[in-house]
Amino acid sequence: MSATSRHDPVFAAVDLGATSGRVITGRVGPDELVLTEAHRFANTPVLLPDGLRWDVLALYQGMLDGLRAAARSGPVASVGIDTWAVDYGLLDSDGSLLGLPFHYRDGRNAEAAAEVLGRFEPQELYAVGGLQHLPFNTVFQLAAHRSTAQWKAARTLLLMPDLLVYWLTGEVGAEATNASTTGLFDARTGRWSDTLIGRMGLERSLFPTLREPGERAGTLLPHVAAFTGLPAGTPVTTVASHDTASAVAAVPATEPGFAYVSCGTWSLAGLELDAPVLTEESRAANFTNERGVDGTVRYLRNIMGMWLLEECRRTWERNGTPTELPGLLADAARARPFGAVIDPDDPVFLAPDDMPSRIDAALTRTGQGTPDGPGGYVRCVLESLALAHRRTLREAAALAGRELTRIHLVGGGSRNELLCQWTADATGLPVTAGPAEATALGNVLLQARAHGLVGGPAHIRRLVARTQQLRHYTPQGGSGAWDAAADRLAVRV
Repeated sequence: MSATSRHDPVFAAVDLGATSGRVITGRVGPDELVLTEAHRFANTPVLLPDGLRWDVLALYQGMLDGLRAAARSGPVASVGIDTWAVDYGLLDSDGSLLGLPFHYRDGRNAEAAAEVLGRFEPQELYAVGGLQHLPFNTVFQLAAHRSTAQWKAARTLLLMPDLLVYWLTGEVGAEATNASTTGLFDARTGRWSDTLIGRMGLERSLFPTLREPGERAGTLLPHVAAFTGLPAGTPVTTVASHDTASAVAAVPATEPGFAYVSCGTWSLAGLELDAPVLTEESRAANFTNERGVDGTVRYLRNIMGMWLLEECRRTWERNGTPTELPGLLADAARARPFGAVIDPDDPVFLAPDDMPSRIDAALTRTGQGTPDGPGGYVRCVLESLALAHRRTLREAAALAGRELTRIHLVGGGSRNELLCQWTADATGLPVTAGPAEATALGNVLLQARAHGLVGGPAHIRRLVARTQQLRHYTPQGGSGAWDAAADRLAVRV
C-alpha cells in the first residue's frame, strides 16, 4: 500500500463525547487512512444551583488547544466538529451565549416531557419527527426552559456543534443530522417542521438555516487563526455533526444486509435506510428515524451502553475498589454465566449515581440475586447489553422488512472482546468489531470528500475496511441460554 506523506492534506476532527473531547488529525491517501490524536481533554459537567450544565467554555478552550497542536502536524486543510445530540445553547440579540447549556441528564426534563405530551398525542409527534421518545429530547428541554429569563432574551438556538462552529467562524447554521434529533425536524422532508415549531409556541426565527454534511460552514475568525497557528482563511467544513452519524458513515460494510451498533456511553443499534419508518408499530417499539449522510435515515434505538459500566467503576473507585478494566474483564470472563441480567433501558439507570446499588434494586424487583463481586457486575452489564443489542436489531429488522447478515460494532465498545463475542452469541450473527475511532474517521472522511479526495459512501466504507484493523467474531453455542436469560425480563425476541 502506498503510504500517506507529510504532503498529504491534514484534516482536523474535533470529536466531543460525553466524558472527554479530542482533536484528531487525519491524513487521507488512496490506500491509507491515518489518524493521530493531537490533544485530549476532559468533559466534566458542572452542577449549579439551577441544574446540571456543560462547561462549554472549557470545551471550547480544549478545542482551541487541540487545533493549535494540530497546526504543528502539517498544513491543515479544514476543521470539522461533531458532538453528542439534543443539547443546545441560546444566543441573545448580540450573539452572546445566555448561560452554560443544560446537560441532557439534568432532572428538569422528565416533568417537561410529561407537559408536552399532555398537549400532543405521541402519534402526532412521531408522524412528523419519527423520533424515539427520550425524556431529554430537545423539544422537551425547550419546554423546561421557556419559563426562564434566559429564554425571554433568546434570539437564536444553536445545538452544541453549531455553537462551537459559530465561535470559530462567526457564522450561524444548523447541521441536519443533529437537527434531526430535536423532535422539531420533519423526517420525510429533511427540513425544520414549521408545524411542530408553531404548535410548541416557539419562534421560527430561533432555528437557523440547515446545513448538510460537506458544506462549508465558514472560515476561522482572525483571532482564532492567530491563537491556533492555523492559516487565516482555514475552512470549517460541515460534517455529520451528530457523532453517531459520523460513526455510521465510517462503518466498514462492503455488502448489504448489515446492522450497526455504535457503542460508547450509549449503544446506538440499528440500520441504515433510504426512508423513515413512521408506522405506529415503529413508534410503539420506540425506534428513531434520524438523519444520516446523503439523506439516509439512521433507524435505531438508544440503549444505555457503556455508561452502566463506567458508572459502576466510578462508584468502586470512590470506595477504594480496584477499577482497572483489564482486571475487571478477566474477572467477568470467570464469573457465572447469566448470574443476573437487567434491562439497560430502565430509566433508573439514566442519572449519575451509585450504579451497583441501582443494579441491585433492579435485580431484586425481578426476583434475581445480586452479582458476586465486581466481576459479576461487569458480566451482568455486558451480557445485558448483548441481550439489548439482540432485541433491538431483531425488532428493527422486522419493522423495516430487512434480513440481517452481519453486525458491525464500532466505537470504543469494539475494543471489549467479551461484549463483541457475546453480541455475536446472543444474536446468532457474525460481528465485525472496529474501528474504535469510527466517529473521528467519519468526521475526517467527510471533510476529505468535501475536498474531492474520496468518493461517496461506498468508497468511504471500502477505504475504512481496507485500512483499519478489524476483528471478527463468530457465534458460539446455541441460543437456549440467551433465550432463558431474556425470559427473566419478559423481553424474549
